[in-house]
Amino acid sequence: MTPQNRSGHAGRAARPQQTRVQPSRQVALDVLQAVRESDAYANLLLPTRIARAGLSPADAALATELTYGTLRLQGFYDRVITIAAGRPVDRIDPPLLDVLRLGAHQLLSTRVAAHAAVNESVGLARTVGSRSGTGFVNGVLREVGRHTVEEWRDEVARRAKNDDDRLSALYSHPVWIVRAFRRSLENEGRGEELESLLEADNTAPRVNLIALPGLAEIPDDARPDRFSPPGFTAGGGDPQGMVEAAEGRIRVQDEGSQLAALALTRAQAVTPGERWLDLCAGPGGKAALLAAEALAGGAELVANELVPARAQLVRRALAAVPLDVPVWELDGTVVGREHPESFDRILLDAPCTGLGALRRRPEARWRKTPRDVSELTALQTALLDSAVAALKPGGLLAYVTCSPHVAETRAIVADALKRHGDVLEAEETATIVQGLAAERLDLAGDPAAVQLWPHRHVTDAMFIALLRKR
Repeated sequence: MTPQNRSGHAGRAARPQQTRVQPSRQVALDVLQAVRESDAYANLLLPTRIARAGLSPADAALATELTYGTLRLQGFYDRVITIAAGRPVDRIDPPLLDVLRLGAHQLLSTRVAAHAAVNESVGLARTVGSRSGTGFVNGVLREVGRHTVEEWRDEVARRAKNDDDRLSALYSHPVWIVRAFRRSLENEGRGEELESLLEADNTAPRVNLIALPGLAEIPDDARPDRFSPPGFTAGGGDPQGMVEAAEGRIRVQDEGSQLAALALTRAQAVTPGERWLDLCAGPGGKAALLAAEALAGGAELVANELVPARAQLVRRALAAVPLDVPVWELDGTVVGREHPESFDRILLDAPCTGLGALRRRPEARWRKTPRDVSELTALQTALLDSAVAALKPGGLLAYVTCSPHVAETRAIVADALKRHGDVLEAEETATIVQGLAAERLDLAGDPAAVQLWPHRHVTDAMFIALLRKR
């Protein structure tokens, strides 16, 4: 495989001529640039850019595939581009690198004709670079297109430093995440599932919905979820249209998130008058489900969210439920001190790395670092201490994260049980969650906790542990 020797620098010649490019590709490039330059979230920005561009459904679908597909496999494409260009990607001007990644995705992972992928990419390069930059993009992508994806995978694997680096390259995950996932799976005795997990992370997730219990019904043509009783996937049509028509009583929510909230509300019968707390409620999906369950059981709910913008999202989500739910904007770490032994059930959906939702937020894998884990575990510990203090004797606490990282999950719970051993004990979480599910959940590891997985359960990698205060 022969590398190219062309320029990889933009902006060194006269202002490039204006070029017409296919709108869906332009939208995808705009989103990729915003993700790189300003840490934008693709799932929030892409719908806005699609609407602003007035894309047809077909073009919107293409823009979505190009954006998410490129972000998911960015690590693999960077290895390919490094070989084809004959230089590391950090020596390529970032705007041209965005174009190259987008072109590599079309050449290696879609049915887009090679000539169209190259020509459109050259057109995009002309909008962000110089004449030499367009030649560089043309040369690199023609080299990429000379080989099949299987040949590139073989070459990338051959150049890997070790097995962790090989998995990192082929499955487009940073090495530290590969190692974290392996450790978590090995804790369950399932280390051999690592490649299946990494592959599942690079698969577009289904759109999963919930009909809030007591407020909406699963449509007749829908497919009920395997595990969550109120969950389903749409049988056909536009899920967003269904959500809007139901005015929030039907909403998009991952099946794992549903199980996390239902584990708390259905672990035991609700006594009317119970007080519940959603300690870290933003953006409000689980809070809406808790509110529906509280309404059905005669309980009261308080939602707390420190960040004002997220607190407003919580209020918007709760508007679908005819229950008066106060939304506090307190620091969750002080709630236990200010409201000691005040709640019968508490959901602590703790801030975390989000490594369990990389299918939905693929850019997160390139932003998080091991340092984030250490900072978040300190916060998780403080929040859990606060929740224990706010819990009534005999009360139930659900500790939940959208991460399978052992330091954010089992280690946090084990440490809490050690520090609060005089008042806190673990519940049989696996038995409780299994009791909710219509089908058998393939669970492994400590029965006091549940770790869901994209490859095994087709959910986000949610961690759920139920704890009771003596």
